[in-house]
Amino acid sequence: MTHLLEKNSPFIFSNECIQAFRTLKEKLTEAPILIAPNWDQPFELMYDTSEYAVGAVLGQRVEKHFRPIHYASKTMNQAEMNYTTTETEMLAVVYAFEKFRLYLIMNKSIVYTDHSALKYLFAKKDAKARFLCWILLLQEFNFKVIDTKGAKNYAADHLSRLENPYENVFDPKEINDTFPLESLNKVAHQDPSTPWFADFANYHAEKFIIKGMTTQQKQKFFKDARHYFWDDPYLFRTCPDQIIRRCLAGKEAIDILNACHSGPTGGH
Repeated sequence: MTHLLEKNSPFIFSNECIQAFRTLKEKLTEAPILIAPNWDQPFELMYDTSEYAVGAVLGQRVEKHFRPIHYASKTMNQAEMNYTTTETEMLAVVYAFEKFRLYLIMNKSIVYTDHSALKYLFAKKDAKARFLCWILLLQEFNFKVIDTKGAKNYAADHLSRLENPYENVFDPKEINDTFPLESLNKVAHQDPSTPWFADFANYHAEKFIIKGMTTQQKQKFFKDARHYFWDDPYLFRTCPDQIIRRCLAGKEAIDILNACHSGPTGGH
């Protein structure tokens, strides 16, 4: 039914929409049902993102159990789908606060996140312009950020798994790479003095893009670049397990490998 909310979308309430509507009614009347807000208690906000959607849940604790008050989700537009992982996470937080503004504007709240970079960004004074605009918007609210695991964030995670509105269901699915991106990039660089992540570092630090790439290569480059961010003088990558790791190359990487494998606890 999400597509019916799009601008200039014809209203065709198909059998699939009817079934989805009935399922929604059933779920909203089954435990745990929505509760009315208690204005004397702090609100709790959970959110999650996917490659093409964001979702959020507002709730409160009742006898130590989280009870939902409001659900919200939306699909991202084409520009937002090009955001880095950290930008997408921040987008979800801003969307949630704007959506639940009437509940949160004069009350204390707790934001649960599985993306630790957000806590760092809120304290960063020299962030990029887009981040600064969002941070200024969030300064209206009284909240604190708490790290949590994605496995504890079921509802928001499910909301962020909306159907991709830009995906043709008849297109063949992309096959996951067998080798991690770091290994492929290391093989691609013939010059051992050049770090495998040099192109990503130049792009995030100076907005420099290597010339001569084909359209397909550019698409692949920007898709991969979303997972990196620059914090002078280092480049970091948000890995699939949502852990942020610093990019390493050359002797530094070898020294770390030796320290891990050659020490008393290395097991070799």
